[in-house]
Amino acid sequence: MVSPNRAVGVFGGTFDPIHAGHLRLARALRDELSLSEVRLIPAGDPYHREAAPLASAEQRLAMARLAVAGEPGLVVDEREVRRGRPSYTVETLAELRAELGPDVPIWCLIGGDSLAQLATWRRWRELFALAHLAVALRPGFDPATLPEPVAAEWRQRQVSDFPNRTPSGTIRALTLPPMDISATDLRARLGQGAAVDGLIAPAVLAYIEAGHLYGAGAARPT
Repeated sequence: MVSPNRAVGVFGGTFDPIHAGHLRLARALRDELSLSEVRLIPAGDPYHREAAPLASAEQRLAMARLAVAGEPGLVVDEREVRRGRPSYTVETLAELRAELGPDVPIWCLIGGDSLAQLATWRRWRELFALAHLAVALRPGFDPATLPEPVAAEWRQRQVSDFPNRTPSGTIRALTLPPMDISATDLRARLGQGAAVDGLIAPAVLAYIEAGHLYGAGAARPT
């Protein structure tokens, strides 16, 4: 049970596969906001992707659990995988809000690219009634490039710190830039048998190789 005096983070993604960049962001969210927990939520059926994930929902869920094992405050939430249909962030946040109650601050982590596309999300304006947004921005981000409906929310809701005095409604940029690493690049490396040491947790890499995911499993260069 989450204490009403603490806050919860939400970090959704395809996690195909989950990698060091994801974990760095989850830790930053936890530490900068002093959160009691961060819930990593693998997408079961990611509607926004043109191509389906290479790993199944169950495999991506298993990899996420292996990645956060032993990580204080990081947990895996399986609700979108179990939903069995395309999931929308507003639905997930509404479920969490109902479970946690009206007063617990919820911080939803998104990337700068997602922020730019926010107005295309289902019932996107309702997000601010359900949670705060923590935005992981890449160096060189320019808010002037945001579509005007999103830019207006950015100007109105942006805060200079991470207040946990209110349950929802603000936007704040994470100060830790993301690592220059992508799941697409990692899948290519795994398929080529290239080394990915330090980029994927050892337990996750062992799972990938045992299941021959992404074409992995052959001897890798040392």
